[in-house]
Amino acid sequence: MIRMFGVDIPDKKKIYISLTYIFGVGPYVSRRILALSKVDMYKPAYLLTDEEVARIRIELEKKYKIEGNLKQEIYRNVKRLIDIRCYRGLRHKRKLPVRGQRTHSNARSSRKRHIDKI
Repeated sequence: MIRMFGVDIPDKKKIYISLTYIFGVGPYVSRRILALSKVDMYKPAYLLTDEEVARIRIELEKKYKIEGNLKQEIYRNVKRLIDIRCYRGLRHKRKLPVRGQRTHSNARSSRKRHIDKI
């Protein structure tokens, strides 16, 4: 089993699907990275050579923020919104929908969490 950035990559799946298990890598980014590193995207992950894995890892590190770095950045952005007490920050703090979704008849799970905290 291949391990990249602290994530176990599934062996039996095609590599372009397997790479999406890494936080911050979706299908589009996965295909793009494989094209740049010149690896066949339909090849199962267990058939990759060490050289191909190294090329994929180098391309990912060079071009994208993934896993821990991306999570830290997201956390800092949300914390900044909460600290400046803007509307979006207050919604995050209260665990309510942030992007204008309806809460009167929907978003029950988020409202339940907020009520439990009071």
